[in-house]
This record gives sequence, C-alpha cells and structure tokens, in this order.
Amino acid sequence: MAWIVTPARYAATVKILLLGSGAREHALARALAPAASELVAVPGNPGIATVALPTGTATTIKADPASAEDVVPLAREMQADLVVIGPEAPLVAGVADALREAGVPVFGPGAEAARLEGSKAFAKEVMEAAGVPTAEAAVCATREELEAALDRFGAPHVVKDDGLAAGKGVVVTSDREAALAHGLACLGKEGGRVVVEDFLDGPEVSLFCVCDGATVRPLAPAQDFKRLADGDAGPNTGGMGAYTPLTWAPEDLGEQVVREVAQPVVDEMARRGTPFTGLLYCGLALTAQGLRVVEFNVRFGDPETQAVLARLTSSLPELLLACATGRLHEVEPPTWSEQAAVDIVLAAPGYPGTVTTGGVITGIEAAEAVAGVHVLHAGTGLSDDGELVATGGRVLSVVALGDDVEQARARAYEAVSRIHLEGAQYRTDIAAGR
Repeated sequence: MAWIVTPARYAATVKILLLGSGAREHALARALAPAASELVAVPGNPGIATVALPTGTATTIKADPASAEDVVPLAREMQADLVVIGPEAPLVAGVADALREAGVPVFGPGAEAARLEGSKAFAKEVMEAAGVPTAEAAVCATREELEAALDRFGAPHVVKDDGLAAGKGVVVTSDREAALAHGLACLGKEGGRVVVEDFLDGPEVSLFCVCDGATVRPLAPAQDFKRLADGDAGPNTGGMGAYTPLTWAPEDLGEQVVREVAQPVVDEMARRGTPFTGLLYCGLALTAQGLRVVEFNVRFGDPETQAVLARLTSSLPELLLACATGRLHEVEPPTWSEQAAVDIVLAAPGYPGTVTTGGVITGIEAAEAVAGVHVLHAGTGLSDDGELVATGGRVLSVVALGDDVEQARARAYEAVSRIHLEGAQYRTDIAAGR
C-alpha cells in the first residue's frame, strides 16, 4: 500500500474497492471517484458502472460482497489502497477482519464491533457500560418475557428484532396484539430474541460519525422517513427519503453526539479489545429530557447517505483512508456546502412486501436535466434487450441540491415526475414544512 501525503499525489494514485449494490454505494462511488485512479464495485449496479473517474469509469464485478473468499483475493489482485464496505452483511460476516488480516486498509468495523448493529441487546449493554443516554429496555427470549415487557412499558409499544432485519425489524404501535405478533415472529427465528423498550417522544435525527478506533469526527446530521406512506403511515421500510441540513436542530449537535454518545462507545469498544473503525450511525431522538440513542448502525445509512454526501465539499477518500489507517486525528474535519439536499426514494410496486420486479425504467436523463439533480441506482439491472429495469424494492434515489430545503425539495419532486416505472411508489411529503 502507498497512501499519500500530498493531495495531488493522493488524487492520482488511490485504488478503491467498494462493496455493495445500492443507492448508498452509488452515492459513495460518486464521492470517492474524483480521487480514484481505479474504483471497483462488488457487485455494484448499472449506475455505479457509469461513474466517471479521472482515468475512465468505475468497474463492477459480480461477486459476493459478504464472502471473504471472494473479496480478499480481489483486493489483493487490484492492490487496493482502501476497501469501503457499504452494507451491514459483510461487516457482520467478518469481511473487514479478513481484509485487515491480509494487510488491506478497510473502512468498516470487524465482526465483534459490528455487533453494535447485529444485536440490539449487545448495543444496549455497551451503552449502559459507556453511560450513553438511551431508552430503558428489556431483552426477551420467551413469550412470557415478551408479554411482561409489553405490559411494563405500555403503549406506544416499541418492539425490535435483536438481529439484522434490513431496517425493517422495528415495530412502533399502540396495538398490543400487533406488537405481540411482531415480537413472536422475532422469537420464532433460530436463536431469536427481541428487545422491548420505552417509547422515545421527539424528532429523530441520523448522525454519522467516522472513527479510527480512537478519534471520532461527526458528519452533517440528516433526517430520514422510515414509513412507506405520507404522514408516516404504513409499514416500516428501509427508508423512503431524507434531507439535510436540519435547521431546527442545535448547531452543536454533532459535537454533543461525539461527546455524549460516539466517543464513549468507541472508548468502551477499545477497552473491550474490539476497536471500532468505520462509520458509527447514531440514530437519535431529541426528547424533552434531552438526547437519547434510538439505535446504532455500523455503516453509512440509506437513504441519509445520498443526501449527506451530496453536500460534502472535502475529500471522502482522504477521510475514510485516515480512519482505516489510524490517522483520523491528522486530517481536517469534513466541510459542507451551504446548500440543502433532499433525497426521494422511488420504490417498486409491492414494496416493502412482495415486490414486483422487471418493470422498465425511463426518464432518468430527463430527471437529471433538472438543476441540481442526480439520480442514484439501487434495485436496478439491465434486461437482455439492454433496457434498465427494476430488480429490487427500493429502485432509485432522486437527489436534489438547492439554496434551501424548499428549493431542493421542489427540484427533487420535479425530477421524480419525469421518471416512469409502472406502479412505482414514493412519498410526496419528504422534507415538507421543514
């Protein structure tokens, strides 16, 4: 590996391997590309394959990003200076550990540290040890424990699958029977456990922190919209949109989160001998009693990343490589555009249930003709005829920049109106009235 001292040399030589296939990874690819001499995405998507580099375009390779047997030889073959892991599955599977053992710099925590996302119960244990403010909770392994916890905390009931659930493992409801049914479904999995916790009342914020095992730096806060339908109706999804900045949030929110949440957790993980290197996603509630942690993730959040990275004006590769090599304290904090960004997710028919795939997607070029707009691919593929088609639940992220949230929002919805996918779903109230 030859990582770089001067920005000019850095920009000329870095080779990056990016794991993942969603709109989050497309956003990462766009932010990584200006400083990459080579960018390979596994497995990538049709949008990532068109990302422009100083030396050409990004490459996509059909391999399993959660398989160390696939990823490590590829990283060695391309002599990667940096591997960036997008989704949670490779992290929990220990791909970052295998890369580190092979001497490859990687942005993403090892499997033990990734338990902060892989197990809600473990995250609660770490927060308690680190003195981090969060909701009171009970970990349940039987129906009797579940029912007792539901009665103890009362409505609204907050019931969380202890393990990974692609952003859809949480139910918040005043219907006790619905809460019980979700909890029993979680318990029905092999080794299933469920976390029941006190309801946190207050606006929710997503705050990403980059970490090198010791030093922590906050990124710009964002807010996402989890429910499928307008007015926060319908089932939970992986996220239907996001926006940033949050003009209503405290100006020093990032510093407060580092001080009260992220740094104590990173210190506790180091104390346990499982240092956290990568992205600590702090899902927060700003309650009347103060800041509280709703959940942790251990990777860039989707759809917030699409909006947050649209405003980043400093070098993402430099920041992530500094984390991967224990040098975060040596680089300047990230800088941000004064503009606002709004991200609207276009989903396939049936999402988040049984999804109808194969629909032809048209109008992306027309959408990107709107000022300040770019379109990111998520669940897309190419048909045998070369047409762009929907292959997953969340299909596209339409991201717009504007002088303020209102302008960005208007541009984003104008762009969405130019895209056609039969039966597509999207919310019409992302960032409304903010």
